[in-house]
Amino acid sequence: MSLAHRSTILSPSLTLAIDSKAKAMKAEGIDVCSFGAGEPDFDTPEHIKAACIEALKAGFTKYAPSSGIPELRQAISEKFKKDNELDYKPSQIVVSNGAKHSCLNAILACVGEGDEVVIPAPYWLSYPEMVRLAGGEPIIVETKAENGWKMTAEEFESAMSPRTKMVIINSPGNPTGAVYTREELAALGEVALAEDIIILSDEIYEKLTYDDVKHVSIASLSKELYDLTITVNGFSKSYAMTGWRIGYLGAPEAIAKAVDAIQSHSTSGCTSFAQKGALAALKGDQSPVEDMRSEFDIRRQYMVERLTSIPKVKVVTPQGAFYVLADISGFGLSSTNFADRLLGKHHVAVVPGIAFGDDRTVRFSYATSLDIIKKGLDRFEEFCRSL
Repeated sequence: MSLAHRSTILSPSLTLAIDSKAKAMKAEGIDVCSFGAGEPDFDTPEHIKAACIEALKAGFTKYAPSSGIPELRQAISEKFKKDNELDYKPSQIVVSNGAKHSCLNAILACVGEGDEVVIPAPYWLSYPEMVRLAGGEPIIVETKAENGWKMTAEEFESAMSPRTKMVIINSPGNPTGAVYTREELAALGEVALAEDIIILSDEIYEKLTYDDVKHVSIASLSKELYDLTITVNGFSKSYAMTGWRIGYLGAPEAIAKAVDAIQSHSTSGCTSFAQKGALAALKGDQSPVEDMRSEFDIRRQYMVERLTSIPKVKVVTPQGAFYVLADISGFGLSSTNFADRLLGKHHVAVVPGIAFGDDRTVRFSYATSLDIIKKGLDRFEEFCRSL
Protein backbone atom coordinates (compact mmCIF):
# COMPACT_ATOMS: atom_id res chain seq x y z
CA MET A 1 0.00 0.00 0.00
CA SER A 2 1.35 3.42 -0.93
CA LEU A 3 0.35 6.78 0.49
CA ALA A 4 -0.40 9.93 -1.47
CA HIS A 5 2.69 12.09 -1.89
CA ARG A 6 1.06 15.01 -0.05
CA SER A 7 0.82 12.99 3.15
CA THR A 8 4.43 11.82 3.06
CA ILE A 9 5.97 15.30 2.91
CA LEU A 10 4.28 16.61 6.06
CA SER A 11 6.01 16.72 9.45
CA PRO A 12 4.03 16.19 12.67
CA SER A 13 3.58 19.23 14.91
CA LEU A 14 6.56 19.50 17.27
CA THR A 15 4.62 21.72 19.67
CA LEU A 16 1.94 19.07 20.08
CA ALA A 17 4.59 16.37 20.38
CA ILE A 18 6.40 18.26 23.18
CA ASP A 19 3.11 18.91 24.95
CA SER A 20 2.14 15.23 24.71
CA LYS A 21 5.52 14.12 26.08
CA ALA A 22 5.28 16.55 28.99
CA LYS A 23 1.76 15.34 29.80
CA ALA A 24 2.89 11.71 29.66
CA MET A 25 5.67 12.49 32.14
CA LYS A 26 3.18 14.25 34.41
CA ALA A 27 0.92 11.18 34.25
CA GLU A 28 3.87 9.16 35.56
CA GLY A 29 4.05 11.45 38.57
CA ILE A 30 6.96 13.59 37.35
CA ASP A 31 6.79 17.29 38.24
CA VAL A 32 7.14 18.90 34.80
CA CYS A 33 7.14 22.65 34.17
CA SER A 34 5.73 22.95 30.68
CA PHE A 35 6.27 26.02 28.51
CA GLY A 36 5.23 24.16 25.37
CA ALA A 37 1.64 24.64 24.31
CA GLY A 38 0.23 27.91 22.99
CA GLU A 39 -2.94 27.68 25.05
CA PRO A 40 -4.22 30.16 27.65
CA ASP A 41 -4.42 28.61 31.11
CA PHE A 42 -7.57 30.64 31.82
CA ASP A 43 -11.05 29.14 31.62
CA THR A 44 -13.48 30.28 28.94
CA PRO A 45 -15.54 33.19 30.39
CA GLU A 46 -18.79 32.07 31.99
CA HIS A 47 -21.13 34.09 29.76
CA ILE A 48 -19.67 32.36 26.69
CA LYS A 49 -20.16 28.90 28.18
CA ALA A 50 -23.68 29.84 29.28
CA ALA A 51 -24.65 30.84 25.73
CA CYS A 52 -23.44 27.50 24.41
CA ILE A 53 -25.30 25.58 27.12
CA GLU A 54 -28.47 27.52 26.39
CA ALA A 55 -28.13 26.70 22.69
CA LEU A 56 -27.81 23.00 23.53
CA LYS A 57 -30.85 23.12 25.79
CA ALA A 58 -32.82 24.87 23.05
CA GLY A 59 -31.97 22.10 20.59
CA PHE A 60 -29.63 24.17 18.44
CA THR A 61 -27.73 21.01 17.46
CA LYS A 62 -28.38 20.61 13.74
CA TYR A 63 -26.32 21.45 10.68
CA ALA A 64 -25.42 25.12 10.37
CA PRO A 65 -24.68 26.98 7.11
CA SER A 66 -21.21 25.99 5.86
CA SER A 67 -19.90 29.56 6.11
CA GLY A 68 -21.34 30.16 9.59
CA ILE A 69 -24.65 31.17 11.13
CA PRO A 70 -25.85 34.56 9.81
CA GLU A 71 -25.88 36.31 13.19
CA LEU A 72 -22.26 35.34 13.89
CA ARG A 73 -21.07 36.48 10.47
CA GLN A 74 -22.88 39.78 11.05
CA ALA A 75 -21.23 40.17 14.46
CA ILE A 76 -17.82 39.44 12.93
CA SER A 77 -18.52 42.03 10.24
CA GLU A 78 -19.26 44.58 12.98
CA LYS A 79 -16.13 43.52 14.89
CA PHE A 80 -13.95 44.02 11.81
CA LYS A 81 -15.38 47.53 11.37
CA LYS A 82 -15.04 48.51 15.04
CA ASP A 83 -11.64 46.99 15.85
CA ASN A 84 -9.84 46.92 12.51
CA GLU A 85 -11.39 49.62 10.29
CA LEU A 86 -12.31 46.91 7.77
CA ASP A 87 -15.54 46.79 5.80
CA TYR A 88 -16.18 43.09 5.27
CA LYS A 89 -19.79 42.27 4.45
CA PRO A 90 -21.16 39.05 6.01
CA SER A 91 -20.92 37.46 2.55
CA GLN A 92 -17.15 38.04 2.67
CA ILE A 93 -16.77 36.18 5.96
CA VAL A 94 -16.36 32.43 6.46
CA VAL A 95 -16.42 30.86 9.92
CA SER A 96 -14.20 27.79 10.17
CA ASN A 97 -12.96 25.24 12.69
CA GLY A 98 -10.31 27.51 14.20
CA ALA A 99 -7.98 30.10 12.71
CA LYS A 100 -5.68 27.25 11.68
CA HIS A 101 -8.48 25.86 9.52
CA SER A 102 -9.12 29.34 8.10
CA CYS A 103 -5.44 29.60 7.10
CA LEU A 104 -5.51 26.19 5.44
CA ASN A 105 -8.75 26.96 3.58
CA ALA A 106 -7.31 30.26 2.33
CA ILE A 107 -4.12 28.60 1.11
CA LEU A 108 -6.03 25.79 -0.59
CA ALA A 109 -8.25 28.36 -2.32
CA CYS A 110 -5.37 30.48 -3.62
CA VAL A 111 -2.18 28.41 -3.93
CA GLY A 112 -1.74 25.92 -6.76
CA GLU A 113 0.86 23.41 -7.85
CA GLY A 114 4.28 25.05 -8.05
CA ASP A 115 3.19 28.40 -6.63
CA GLU A 116 5.57 29.99 -4.14
CA VAL A 117 4.55 31.40 -0.76
CA VAL A 118 6.91 33.74 1.11
CA ILE A 119 7.06 32.99 4.85
CA PRO A 120 9.23 34.96 7.31
CA ALA A 121 11.12 32.81 9.82
CA PRO A 122 10.83 32.16 12.70
CA TYR A 123 7.32 31.13 11.60
CA TRP A 124 4.36 29.31 13.08
CA LEU A 125 5.25 25.75 12.21
CA SER A 126 2.05 24.88 10.31
CA TYR A 127 2.43 27.50 7.56
CA PRO A 128 5.00 25.64 5.42
CA GLU A 129 3.14 22.35 5.84
CA MET A 130 -0.12 23.94 4.69
CA VAL A 131 1.61 25.35 1.62
CA ARG A 132 3.08 21.94 0.78
CA LEU A 133 -0.31 20.31 1.26
CA ALA A 134 -1.69 22.71 -1.37
CA GLY A 135 1.10 21.75 -3.78
CA GLY A 136 2.98 25.00 -3.30
CA GLU A 137 6.55 25.72 -2.28
CA PRO A 138 7.32 27.65 0.92
CA ILE A 139 10.05 30.27 0.44
CA ILE A 140 11.55 30.97 3.86
CA VAL A 141 12.95 34.41 4.66
CA GLU A 142 15.26 34.37 7.67
CA THR A 143 14.60 37.47 9.77
CA LYS A 144 17.05 39.04 12.20
CA ALA A 145 16.81 39.55 15.95
CA GLU A 146 18.13 43.09 15.52
CA ASN A 147 15.05 43.83 13.36
CA GLY A 148 12.76 42.44 16.05
CA TRP A 149 12.32 39.19 14.10
CA LYS A 150 10.36 41.08 11.42
CA MET A 151 10.75 40.75 7.65
CA THR A 152 11.75 43.96 5.90
CA ALA A 153 10.38 45.08 2.55
CA GLU A 154 13.83 44.55 1.05
CA GLU A 155 13.99 40.97 2.33
CA PHE A 156 10.50 40.32 0.98
CA GLU A 157 11.38 41.69 -2.43
CA SER A 158 14.59 39.64 -2.60
CA ALA A 159 12.65 36.44 -1.88
CA MET A 160 10.14 36.94 -4.69
CA SER A 161 10.13 35.28 -8.08
CA PRO A 162 7.68 35.12 -11.00
CA ARG A 163 6.08 32.14 -9.20
CA THR A 164 5.32 34.03 -5.98
CA LYS A 165 1.59 33.82 -5.27
CA MET A 166 1.24 34.71 -1.58
CA VAL A 167 3.02 36.13 1.44
CA ILE A 168 2.07 35.21 5.02
CA ILE A 169 2.23 37.89 7.70
CA ASN A 170 1.58 36.90 11.33
CA SER A 171 1.28 39.95 13.60
CA PRO A 172 1.36 39.68 16.57
CA GLY A 173 3.50 36.67 15.81
CA ASN A 174 4.13 33.16 17.02
CA PRO A 175 6.83 32.26 18.13
CA THR A 176 8.51 35.67 18.41
CA GLY A 177 5.80 37.97 19.77
CA ALA A 178 6.76 40.47 17.05
CA VAL A 179 4.22 43.15 16.10
CA TYR A 180 4.61 44.98 12.79
CA THR A 181 4.12 48.74 12.84
CA ARG A 182 1.84 50.58 10.43
CA GLU A 183 4.91 51.82 8.53
CA GLU A 184 6.45 48.34 8.28
CA LEU A 185 3.17 46.90 7.00
CA ALA A 186 2.81 49.70 4.45
CA ALA A 187 6.30 48.96 3.11
CA LEU A 188 5.54 45.24 2.79
CA GLY A 189 2.22 46.12 1.20
CA GLU A 190 3.92 48.20 -1.48
CA VAL A 191 6.01 45.20 -2.50
CA ALA A 192 2.95 42.94 -2.61
CA LEU A 193 0.96 45.46 -4.65
CA ALA A 194 3.73 45.85 -7.21
CA GLU A 195 3.50 42.16 -8.11
CA ASP A 196 -0.16 41.49 -7.23
CA ILE A 197 0.77 39.06 -4.44
CA ILE A 198 -1.97 37.83 -2.13
CA ILE A 199 -1.43 38.64 1.56
CA LEU A 200 -2.54 36.15 4.20
CA SER A 201 -2.66 38.17 7.41
CA ASP A 202 -2.95 35.94 10.50
CA GLU A 203 -4.15 38.17 13.34
CA ILE A 204 -5.17 35.55 15.92
CA TYR A 205 -3.16 37.27 18.71
CA GLU A 206 -4.59 40.69 17.86
CA LYS A 207 -5.85 41.52 21.36
CA LEU A 208 -2.65 40.45 23.13
CA THR A 209 -0.25 43.39 22.73
CA TYR A 210 1.86 45.19 25.34
CA ASP A 211 3.77 48.41 26.09
CA ASP A 212 1.15 50.57 24.32
CA VAL A 213 1.89 48.77 21.05
CA LYS A 214 -1.11 48.86 18.72
CA HIS A 215 -2.18 46.10 16.38
CA VAL A 216 -2.78 47.20 12.78
CA SER A 217 -4.57 45.19 10.09
CA ILE A 218 -2.68 45.51 6.81
CA ALA A 219 -5.93 45.40 4.84
CA SER A 220 -6.99 48.66 6.52
CA LEU A 221 -4.12 50.66 5.00
CA SER A 222 -5.62 51.12 1.52
CA LYS A 223 -8.36 49.91 -0.80
CA GLU A 224 -5.71 48.26 -2.96
CA LEU A 225 -4.31 46.26 -0.04
CA TYR A 226 -7.82 45.38 1.13
CA ASP A 227 -8.47 43.81 -2.28
CA LEU A 228 -5.33 41.65 -1.99
CA THR A 229 -5.64 40.57 1.64
CA ILE A 230 -7.22 37.64 3.48
CA THR A 231 -7.61 38.56 7.16
CA VAL A 232 -7.67 35.59 9.56
CA ASN A 233 -8.71 35.71 13.20
CA GLY A 234 -10.47 33.58 15.79
CA PHE A 235 -11.55 33.05 19.37
CA SER A 236 -8.96 30.60 20.73
CA LYS A 237 -6.37 32.98 22.14
CA SER A 238 -8.29 36.13 23.09
CA TYR A 239 -11.24 34.35 24.69
CA ALA A 240 -9.51 31.17 25.96
CA MET A 241 -11.61 29.06 23.58
CA THR A 242 -8.94 26.76 22.13
CA GLY A 243 -11.04 23.59 22.29
CA TRP A 244 -14.10 25.24 20.78
CA ARG A 245 -12.42 25.37 17.33
CA ILE A 246 -13.94 28.57 16.02
CA GLY A 247 -12.02 30.86 13.68
CA TYR A 248 -12.90 33.06 10.73
CA LEU A 249 -11.59 35.01 7.79
CA GLY A 250 -12.60 38.07 5.86
CA ALA A 251 -11.64 38.20 2.19
CA PRO A 252 -12.59 39.51 -1.25
CA GLU A 253 -15.87 37.97 -2.38
CA ALA A 254 -14.32 35.55 -4.87
CA ILE A 255 -11.91 34.13 -2.28
CA ALA A 256 -14.60 33.89 0.40
CA LYS A 257 -16.83 32.02 -2.05
CA ALA A 258 -14.03 29.60 -2.91
CA VAL A 259 -13.24 29.01 0.78
CA ASP A 260 -16.91 28.35 1.50
CA ALA A 261 -17.02 25.79 -1.34
CA ILE A 262 -13.93 24.00 0.02
CA GLN A 263 -15.39 23.95 3.51
CA SER A 264 -18.77 22.71 2.35
CA HIS A 265 -17.07 19.59 0.98
CA SER A 266 -14.82 18.99 4.01
CA THR A 267 -16.19 19.88 7.44
CA SER A 268 -19.62 21.11 6.29
CA GLY A 269 -19.05 24.04 8.64
CA CYS A 270 -18.56 24.58 12.36
CA THR A 271 -20.33 23.08 15.35
CA SER A 272 -23.67 24.86 15.60
CA PHE A 273 -23.88 25.45 19.36
CA ALA A 274 -20.21 26.48 19.60
CA GLN A 275 -21.04 29.33 17.22
CA LYS A 276 -23.57 30.62 19.74
CA GLY A 277 -20.74 30.78 22.26
CA ALA A 278 -18.61 32.69 19.77
CA LEU A 279 -21.45 35.12 19.22
CA ALA A 280 -21.63 35.73 22.98
CA ALA A 281 -17.86 36.28 23.03
CA LEU A 282 -18.15 39.14 20.54
CA LYS A 283 -21.35 40.64 21.90
CA GLY A 284 -20.76 40.19 25.62
CA ASP A 285 -18.50 41.55 28.35
CA GLN A 286 -14.96 42.17 27.07
CA SER A 287 -13.34 42.69 30.48
CA PRO A 288 -12.13 39.05 30.71
CA VAL A 289 -10.01 39.70 27.60
CA GLU A 290 -8.28 42.65 29.23
CA ASP A 291 -7.90 40.78 32.53
CA MET A 292 -6.15 37.96 30.71
CA ARG A 293 -3.96 40.34 28.71
CA SER A 294 -2.90 42.15 31.86
CA GLU A 295 -1.92 38.90 33.57
CA PHE A 296 0.03 37.80 30.49
CA ASP A 297 1.90 41.10 30.60
CA ILE A 298 3.01 40.51 34.20
CA ARG A 299 4.30 37.07 33.23
CA ARG A 300 5.97 38.42 30.10
CA GLN A 301 7.92 41.02 32.01
CA TYR A 302 9.03 38.52 34.63
CA MET A 303 10.09 35.94 32.04
CA VAL A 304 12.07 38.44 29.97
CA GLU A 305 13.83 39.79 33.06
CA ARG A 306 14.81 36.30 34.22
CA LEU A 307 15.95 35.04 30.82
CA THR A 308 18.06 38.11 30.04
CA SER A 309 19.89 37.66 33.36
CA ILE A 310 21.15 34.19 32.36
CA PRO A 311 24.60 34.16 30.70
CA LYS A 312 24.62 33.12 27.01
CA VAL A 313 20.83 33.45 26.69
CA LYS A 314 19.65 36.28 24.41
CA VAL A 315 16.08 37.52 24.14
CA VAL A 316 14.18 40.11 22.09
CA THR A 317 11.37 41.47 24.25
CA PRO A 318 8.07 40.32 22.68
CA GLN A 319 5.43 42.97 22.02
CA GLY A 320 2.51 40.60 21.56
CA ALA A 321 1.10 37.06 21.86
CA PHE A 322 2.34 34.97 24.84
CA TYR A 323 5.73 33.64 23.81
CA VAL A 324 9.40 34.44 24.36
CA LEU A 325 11.91 33.17 21.81
CA ALA A 326 15.28 32.63 23.49
CA ASP A 327 18.54 32.39 21.54
CA ILE A 328 20.52 29.53 23.10
CA SER A 329 23.15 29.22 20.35
CA GLY A 330 25.85 30.23 22.82
CA PHE A 331 25.69 26.77 24.39
CA GLY A 332 26.76 25.02 21.18
CA LEU A 333 23.77 22.65 21.08
CA SER A 334 21.06 22.19 18.48
CA SER A 335 17.65 23.34 19.66
CA THR A 336 16.37 19.74 19.70
CA ASN A 337 19.32 18.45 21.73
CA PHE A 338 19.00 21.40 24.12
CA ALA A 339 15.24 20.87 24.61
CA ASP A 340 15.58 17.09 25.02
CA ARG A 341 18.27 17.43 27.68
CA LEU A 342 16.34 20.17 29.48
CA LEU A 343 13.21 18.03 29.65
CA GLY A 344 15.02 14.81 30.55
CA LYS A 345 17.32 16.22 33.24
CA HIS A 346 15.41 19.17 34.67
CA HIS A 347 11.82 18.38 33.67
CA VAL A 348 11.25 21.65 31.81
CA ALA A 349 9.44 21.51 28.46
CA VAL A 350 10.20 24.09 25.76
CA VAL A 351 9.74 23.87 21.99
CA PRO A 352 12.91 23.55 19.87
CA GLY A 353 13.33 26.49 17.51
CA ILE A 354 13.96 24.14 14.57
CA ALA A 355 10.17 23.68 14.51
CA PHE A 356 9.88 27.37 13.65
CA GLY A 357 12.73 27.45 11.17
CA ASP A 358 15.43 28.69 13.57
CA ASP A 359 17.67 26.06 15.18
CA ARG A 360 19.41 28.67 17.35
CA THR A 361 16.39 29.16 19.58
CA VAL A 362 13.81 27.61 21.89
CA ARG A 363 10.31 28.92 22.55
CA PHE A 364 8.81 29.56 25.96
CA SER A 365 5.07 30.08 26.38
CA TYR A 366 3.99 32.21 29.33
CA ALA A 367 0.40 30.99 29.04
CA THR A 368 0.89 29.27 32.37
CA SER A 369 0.86 30.39 36.01
CA LEU A 370 3.51 32.67 37.46
CA ASP A 371 4.34 30.00 40.06
CA ILE A 372 5.14 27.48 37.30
CA ILE A 373 7.09 30.13 35.40
CA LYS A 374 9.23 30.92 38.45
CA LYS A 375 9.91 27.27 39.24
CA GLY A 376 10.56 26.39 35.61
CA LEU A 377 12.96 29.28 35.08
CA ASP A 378 14.85 28.35 38.25
CA ARG A 379 15.38 24.92 36.73
CA PHE A 380 16.21 26.38 33.32
CA GLU A 381 18.86 28.66 34.83
CA GLU A 382 20.37 25.75 36.75
CA PHE A 383 20.50 23.73 33.51
CA CYS A 384 22.14 26.55 31.56
CA ARG A 385 24.78 27.11 34.24
CA SER A 386 25.57 23.39 34.16
CA LEU A 387 26.44 23.41 30.45
